[in-house]
Amino acid sequence: MSTKAIYAGTFDPLTLGHMDLIRRASGIFDELILAVAGSTRKQTLFSLEERVAMATEVVTPFKNVTVEGFNGLLVDYARSRKIHVVVRGLRAFSDFEFEFQMALMNRSMASDVETMFLMPKQDYSYVSSSSVREVAELGGDVTAFVPPAVKRALDLKLKNRV
Repeated sequence: MSTKAIYAGTFDPLTLGHMDLIRRASGIFDELILAVAGSTRKQTLFSLEERVAMATEVVTPFKNVTVEGFNGLLVDYARSRKIHVVVRGLRAFSDFEFEFQMALMNRSMASDVETMFLMPKQDYSYVSSSSVREVAELGGDVTAFVPPAVKRALDLKLKNRV
């Protein structure tokens, strides 16, 4: 039996913490879809298309990982793909309450979709997309926090905003 999972997020931008979870989840599941959320209350730096393109480029070493953009509820997307496991990352205890509430909400809407939590390597437990964006926007070096393709995309995006 083939096991499939979805690792969903905004990925604005995708960080080395995300990459650690992708690596680990791709080793657990036969197929992993990196689902890039389009409809979000967050104001994103990159468009959905840009985030999908960046993610597609950086996951090429993982043969069982594909990238798709989606809009709407994650549980509806999971059901439409006939996938019953959603992977979520927990960096620190502060993430737990939000992620726990979201998992319970998802379970109440779709009891057939399970949430699996993974913690990134401790080296990345403090790295968030929002902190990476802020450092980059203020001219700091984010090389230690993002894949090279994401660094190039950040540099280009912020250069064009000036």
